[in-house]
Amino acid sequence: MATLSTLKDGDFSVRMPSDLTGLDGKVADTLNELASLMERSQLNLLHLRNEVGRKGRIGERMLLENAVGGWAVRVEAVNSLVDDLTRPTIEMGRVIGAVAKGDLTQTVPVETSGRPLQGEYLRTAKLVNGMVEQLGGFSVEVIRVAREVGTEGKLGGQAQVRACRACGVN
Repeated sequence: MATLSTLKDGDFSVRMPSDLTGLDGKVADTLNELASLMERSQLNLLHLRNEVGRKGRIGERMLLENAVGGWAVRVEAVNSLVDDLTRPTIEMGRVIGAVAKGDLTQTVPVETSGRPLQGEYLRTAKLVNGMVEQLGGFSVEVIRVAREVGTEGKLGGQAQVRACRACGVN
């Protein structure tokens, strides 16, 4: 009973003696397998936190060999969570990278995998898209004023850049 209580309290390294026989041996083997599975799951979560959360290796996913039933559902839920957290980040990086290369045609989709972005992801996507829109408008005006002054000889040209409604920034 002490082993079971220790396991319940979160010490996944605990094991029952492996030399038990009969029903006691079957219970010990099953409990030991459960403790091992829980320990591996914990190590996998810590690895995932370190790789994705701290090192930025957003392609990493949780692996738990021979996971079935609720364990497989748990692994899938964790991996879906990582996907849901990293997908908008990847898209924003793609758009910001395009802007850095002078491509002002790219935008962050406000829907991913058939679902609309919500909360902070939606706010940030709108902010990035608004920034791209503002930069596009600014570049058009710079080109227009440069043409007026340089080619047409009109001095005193003024750029007319409109406020960004999408990002809430003027």
